[in-house]
Amino acid sequence: MSMSGSEQLSVHFPDSAEVPEHRRHLRLRTLLFQFLELAFADVAAVGSEQFVYWDPTDPRACLSPDAFVRFGAKSEDFPSWKVWERGAPHVAIEIISESDAGEASWQEKLERYRHLGVSELVRFDPEMPEQPLRIWDFVGDDLLERRLFEPWAQSRHLGGYWRPVDQAELGLTLRLSRDEPGLSLFLTLAEQEAKARRAAEERIVELEAELRRRGG
Repeated sequence: MSMSGSEQLSVHFPDSAEVPEHRRHLRLRTLLFQFLELAFADVAAVGSEQFVYWDPTDPRACLSPDAFVRFGAKSEDFPSWKVWERGAPHVAIEIISESDAGEASWQEKLERYRHLGVSELVRFDPEMPEQPLRIWDFVGDDLLERRLFEPWAQSRHLGGYWRPVDQAELGLTLRLSRDEPGLSLFLTLAEQEAKARRAAEERIVELEAELRRRGG
């Protein structure tokens, strides 16, 4: 049955929902969003936890990725993302929490991502250090899981490599690196500033040592 124009206008797409989030999950998600936004805000829209809708007639047809990137879209504040207006995200990332750790729950979410039409879906489970990273690619009209032979995997859209990285305060995190060994991570603004401070401090030490040698 088709919907009249007035019925279509009455469809409401919520911008938020009250869903509890574990503190560690919040910190992992925030880290992910921060380095993605710093790296790609000039060329893409980057979101985190906003509802992404793909059916203009059904507000239940939605997901809220922990992070997503859509190239060619404006980097701006948006309360929700409507695919029929802005296009499907090129990359979406899910950090597994207790609520969706089960296989049945994940398969249901995976089916939703098939309908969404995301090009690259990254699944990161910090509680599974033996296999924390899984990736699906949109091929034809389906999302197919990629076979991974290493602990890391290339992102086919972001120009880098997804890598699980153990960090002192956070434990196992998901990072993006410019190189396979993970020596050149995409940094958050705070990490970038801290790196610049360390470099300046090291330079001061070098100059002071040079002055002492000349004075001696």
